Amino acid sequence: MAKRKLQRFAEVETFGNVFHLGYEESLVGHALKSKWKQAFFKNNHPLILELGCGKGEYTVGLGQKFPDSNFLGIDIKGARLWKGAKFAWENKLGNIGFVRARIDFIEGLFGPNEVDEIWITFPDPQPQESRENKRLTGPNFLLRYKHILKPDGIIHLKTDNHGLYEFTLALCQAVGHPVEYYTNDLYAQPDDSNPTVKYAKSIQTYYEGKYLAKGITICYLKFRLA
Repeated sequence: MAKRKLQRFAEVETFGNVFHLGYEESLVGHALKSKWKQAFFKNNHPLILELGCGKGEYTVGLGQKFPDSNFLGIDIKGARLWKGAKFAWENKLGNIGFVRARIDFIEGLFGPNEVDEIWITFPDPQPQESRENKRLTGPNFLLRYKHILKPDGIIHLKTDNHGLYEFTLALCQAVGHPVEYYTNDLYAQPDDSNPTVKYAKSIQTYYEGKYLAKGITICYLKFRLA
């Protein structure tokens, strides 16, 4: 297992759709900061991020379904990124890229108003109260996102953890972040007349399907930053 991880880590470094941001570079800014659309994607389409993307299943799925948008999956684990990055690279999916970086360093990757949407899909809920600041929807992270999102930029949270969902919804309501849609049971909602629900249900990951098969409901929250 360890050998395979090392092999994947080495291979992912050879893909032209994978980038890296270390601590020192985060201080001065990535070479593509404020230039992702023009320099990498070669277009001016919306830029959408998936944070903590893991194997990139959601990033790839969105990229295939919405070819007129650009998608970047971000995760610290290079061996995890391998699957999605390899698929996108070998299938010449030019609207999909990946970055190996800590989410804490996100302001070193993107300039002001560069990002149109953020997806946070099934993140570690960090359930201990002492780890509130580690949650990807906690106040410290939302402040980072505010620096890179367009003024009308959207954040989507999709999670099986009702505690994280309720925490994020309460935080938005407490500080005045506009909430556009929320539900603690996404797949119970009809999507025939609601584009938000249809978009949120458009990609279903392997583990999401397993959660649903076990009767675990999926929570979804769509909001902006005040």
